[in-house]
Amino acid sequence: MGRESQAYIGGRWVDAAAPQSYTLISPAKEEPVITLGLCGAAEVDLAVAAAQAAFVGYSQTSVADRVALLRRILAEYQRREEDFAQAMTREMGTPITFSREAQATSGTAHLETIISVLESFAFSHPQGSTMMVREPIGVCGLITPWNWPVNQIVCKVAPALAAGCTMVLKPSEMAPLSAVLWAEVMHAAGVPAGVFNMVPGDGPVVGEAIAAHPGIDMVSFTGSNRAGTRVAALAAPTVKRVAQELGGKSPNIILPDADLADAVARGVDACFNNNGQSCDAPSRMFVPAALHDQAATLAAAAAERCVVGDPSDLATTLGPVVSRRQFDRIQDLIASGIAEGARLMTGGTGRPEGLNRGYYVRPTVFAGVSNSMTIARQEIFGPVLSILPYETLDQAVAMANDTLFGLAAFVQGGDMAAMRQVAGRLRAGNVTLNAAGWDLFAPFGGYKQSGNGREYGAWGLEEFLETKAVIGWGAQ
Repeated sequence: MGRESQAYIGGRWVDAAAPQSYTLISPAKEEPVITLGLCGAAEVDLAVAAAQAAFVGYSQTSVADRVALLRRILAEYQRREEDFAQAMTREMGTPITFSREAQATSGTAHLETIISVLESFAFSHPQGSTMMVREPIGVCGLITPWNWPVNQIVCKVAPALAAGCTMVLKPSEMAPLSAVLWAEVMHAAGVPAGVFNMVPGDGPVVGEAIAAHPGIDMVSFTGSNRAGTRVAALAAPTVKRVAQELGGKSPNIILPDADLADAVARGVDACFNNNGQSCDAPSRMFVPAALHDQAATLAAAAAERCVVGDPSDLATTLGPVVSRRQFDRIQDLIASGIAEGARLMTGGTGRPEGLNRGYYVRPTVFAGVSNSMTIARQEIFGPVLSILPYETLDQAVAMANDTLFGLAAFVQGGDMAAMRQVAGRLRAGNVTLNAAGWDLFAPFGGYKQSGNGREYGAWGLEEFLETKAVIGWGAQ
């Protein structure tokens, strides 16, 4: 066992007092990748103590000092970007091209964004004779998922550092390799001891210890709704702030005047990106009833163009899902779609032809789906698309909003005014028009059971700040 079995606390690598054995299984080969020892509550206590001690000094550093630190982190991260891409392909099965072009580059993008935000952020401003001040909230517990491991680590750690906070990170045990690389980057960049701490472990032990810890002032959590409600419940007795980014069941409304072939192809690609394992994936495609059959045929053709296989192969566009548990769950949901009467256009249960091991899911498209079907209600987290016909735009919007979730939504069409009007009616934290590019200065987060709080850019920075009013500041 190497650093994958150690915590990073107070600027050094620390062995777990009572390690819990965990074997990471390759999703592509169903073979062990590494066996590591997970940490426990004792290491959380040590990490919180280190973070509390470091907060006294780090919270008082200047903006210039924090910008310089983030620039050093950025340089070190960029030096090792290929290492991150390889690690994520190995641990979670993301095709190497996607790892390089999206997963690994997201770390660079978030760091560049927060540096730009920090350089111009106003931490204080007068309001009459009162000075309004934004100050770091304190010690932050950061709990991140496996599906976008580096993206979610950086979009929490970077703004916390920018705010002047110290932190304890619990990365997913299902993505330990990239998390270790991140801790090595932080160390090499010269982050002061105790400012950044990392405790690898599982949710029921380390995650719960962080959520409940009285020495932690805020928890930022990304993951499932079930785990999110548990984190909030454990945090409640200490009245700490909890920011959450949870699940999604994002609608993609294609308007009657859209270029149907282009809109459907883009919708399929967006749904299947990252092997279908993105919380904001547009997994419900709404199309005019008169165009439904044509859209279904186009979607099936797009799905069948996916190249499913070894994620290390440059030609692969769709790799395996992350685990046997996730594979089995997706198989059950595909079977439910068939049983409930959805029309299977392509894909279905079982592995793709020619693949007899690995957690590979057949790229699947259902047509004629009703919003009451299980595949339209539950987050599948795999390459499965549901196409739902609508008669009127009012009906499309009503169905799109008829979900427990509200993370993201998508609208495609030819009339910008019409798309903007639909966007204004959708209950989602992010609405993307005509596959517009990623905007890291825009807030990311959801309505309803998709969570609370926002990440990215200035919005993400503000999550880690408290507001203080100094009354009488300007009095003579």
